[in-house]
Amino acid sequence: MHQQDFVSAPALILSALAADPARRAVTTADGVDVTAGDFAAATYRLARELADRGAARGVTVTLLTGNTAEALSARYAASLAGARLVSLYEGMGAPTMAEIVASVDTAVLLVDAERFPVAQELLPLVDVPTVLSLGPGGPGEDVVAASAAQPAEPPSVHVGPDDDWGIRHTGGTTGIPKGIRSLHGPYRRIFDASPYGAGERPRFLAATSVAHLAGVFVDLALYHGGSVVLQRAFDPGDVLAAVERERITDLWVLPPLLYRLLDHPAIGRTDLSSVARVLYGGCAASPTRIREAIKVFGPVLASGYGQSEAQNIAVLGPHEHDRVGRGGQISVGRPLPGVEVAIRAADGTDLPVGEQGGIHVRSASVMAGYWKRPDLTAAVLRDGWLDTGDVGYVDEDGYLYLADRLKDVIIVVGGHVYPSDVEDLLVTHPAIAQCAVFGVRDRDEAEHVHVAVVPAPGRRPELDDVREFVTARKGRMYAPEALHVVDEIPLTAVGKPDKRRLRAAL
Repeated sequence: MHQQDFVSAPALILSALAADPARRAVTTADGVDVTAGDFAAATYRLARELADRGAARGVTVTLLTGNTAEALSARYAASLAGARLVSLYEGMGAPTMAEIVASVDTAVLLVDAERFPVAQELLPLVDVPTVLSLGPGGPGEDVVAASAAQPAEPPSVHVGPDDDWGIRHTGGTTGIPKGIRSLHGPYRRIFDASPYGAGERPRFLAATSVAHLAGVFVDLALYHGGSVVLQRAFDPGDVLAAVERERITDLWVLPPLLYRLLDHPAIGRTDLSSVARVLYGGCAASPTRIREAIKVFGPVLASGYGQSEAQNIAVLGPHEHDRVGRGGQISVGRPLPGVEVAIRAADGTDLPVGEQGGIHVRSASVMAGYWKRPDLTAAVLRDGWLDTGDVGYVDEDGYLYLADRLKDVIIVVGGHVYPSDVEDLLVTHPAIAQCAVFGVRDRDEAEHVHVAVVPAPGRRPELDDVREFVTARKGRMYAPEALHVVDEIPLTAVGKPDKRRLRAAL
């Protein structure tokens, strides 16, 4: 698509909403319904107001927001004004958020009512030219109220496919999470094929953060004539009640959250008949529990394998869940159209069907690179191929299976924890001399952060104290769930902490 013909995903979504003004678009966590027309008008006004205050191409607008209608509106408005979008995630500590705010050159910080208390912690640590509130009572001026004087029409800003759509952050090995630079063109392509049947009006329940993958499903539902129901956070009882009350058709869950739904006492008496799709992914899934979920929900489960660096790579549809590999493992699906997957040995040579190696991906959706980190970009992107850091194999029918991760990363609910981030922090604790942080999977394949520590002389570190220490400095997502006191950290032949041995021993 040529630069001049290009229409960005946010512009498409808003056009679809404005064209069908009477339909219900958003139901807030407090049960307030917002029509498509009202939502589109408010978003257009906000986009113009943000443009008047400096939001433009090449400018970063950072969101400190929860799952609110105002957050969704701000997400689209900043893009319509041409700005680059960054979200600060729940579970990150204020110092980590402050580093991100500075690294992405934030010009405008938008805060909604859900995050006003967090803003009080963050603002003393940052120097942002413009801080605005998405509603009354917060830091800075209420930009929603100010935008009421603007016309309810899209701003006359042209966004091209090679312009920055946003920077998504994943865990980082250098203390600050890596920023993944995404362009408008690749994000726009997601909207070319509908995941829904003819005439279907999806009703998506956003029970996890719209700053993460739930936001993509919100975008798809609104663009394809559907609506979204927002919840502040994932509570299995609240999710099940909303599915029945709101006649939810679409759910997105990480596997550990799916298991919490299955284990909730209300599951057996909840009317699940409206559910057409339960989408899951983000970390390894237990085959036993997925089979249980299919019995409970019916043949509506679909999994996606992807990364922030590559968007979606492979999909396993509802009627492909009998596809199992070695050890009964469920496939993560077949690559999507336009996505090439190669399994490679350490020397870069392609491996034959069935052989295990590093998973490399090439597609139009691969990231533009890591923000301000050409060194990290060069390490994973070569000749258009992305080294995912995952290990797996492909069977004779083209189904992909994940075996392991080369990258030392623990995938928890809420994001990615890089052990070295936590290790670097823990060795500053007065009671800890040495430590090794590693992930431990439970019987449901959910990962948990564990730490083995060698105490400082005469000291005895306690789990509660260590958790509090990490939470205060990094955020609760990084806090270990278990602490193991050891005499020494075992090392591999090359002198690295032997986390495999630790995992097996502890």
